[in-house]
Amino acid sequence: MAVLGKGEAHGACSLLHAAALGYGANIALNLPITVRLLDRPSKREVVDDDGVLDALMNAWNDAGHPLPDGFELDDLHWGVVSKIPKAQGLKSSAAMCIAALRALCDATGTNLTPEAMVEMAADAQTTAGVSLTGSIDDAWACMAPGWKLIDVQAPIAEGVLMDEPGLSPTEWVVLLVLRGPREVRPTLEDFAPQVTAFQQALAALQDLNPLVALTWNGRGTAAALRDIEGRKMTNDSYMNNARAAGISGSGPALVIVVPKNATPTIERIKSWYSMRNPDAEILETSFLAREATGETE
Repeated sequence: MAVLGKGEAHGACSLLHAAALGYGANIALNLPITVRLLDRPSKREVVDDDGVLDALMNAWNDAGHPLPDGFELDDLHWGVVSKIPKAQGLKSSAAMCIAALRALCDATGTNLTPEAMVEMAADAQTTAGVSLTGSIDDAWACMAPGWKLIDVQAPIAEGVLMDEPGLSPTEWVVLLVLRGPREVRPTLEDFAPQVTAFQQALAALQDLNPLVALTWNGRGTAAALRDIEGRKMTNDSYMNNARAAGISGSGPALVIVVPKNATPTIERIKSWYSMRNPDAEILETSFLAREATGETE
């Protein structure tokens, strides 16, 4: 089995859900994904129940980009290794699209702008039905460290309103509480009544306070999803001295941010959720920041 091309990306969590105001923002997380383009099926099963990779390959072809020399579409296969929990609001589909596009570029010697990648990723996710808004802001977040504020209604080339380096992984720990499969897929109308919370999140981003934005966004999202348990769990994190907490994406993952030097707080939060939510999985990770990694787009 030959690897024709390889691409990488990473997950992210929400600072501002794009469904509410037409502006979206996510901050990069150290949740890596690697996608390989192969000449035969991978020995490891690729789980893509929504058909995102098929939709992405169609978007690639529709854009007139080449396939690897000597290969037809049916000759190509995918291999995926991902640390991003699926269907939890942590941008697994957007990250898979970006990594797969990078694999295609690697396999064919194609150079794509970040804007072109975002456009194809949005097309694929919309076609596959996994996104309310096309996840344009998600795709941007999965490409590079830091965080961006995106106008998802503007032309993609003009939509990046803010581009910030992010929060240092040497200063913050990110705890992810994974609560099982998503039970509710919201509609755009669910977010409209919560516009005040999302406006607060937007204002916090404009003031360069992403942790405040994460919290306000989480409040609005929990209300939009009618996620009473999620709101209670968020409040519990503050009782245990978390600095920020909120639901990411359209849920159900809870993202909790704690100073890295606060080891007793980190362990207390882990213990709290393990005892009260025994079915939940708790992951510890960090932000990806440009100044810490040296990465650029």
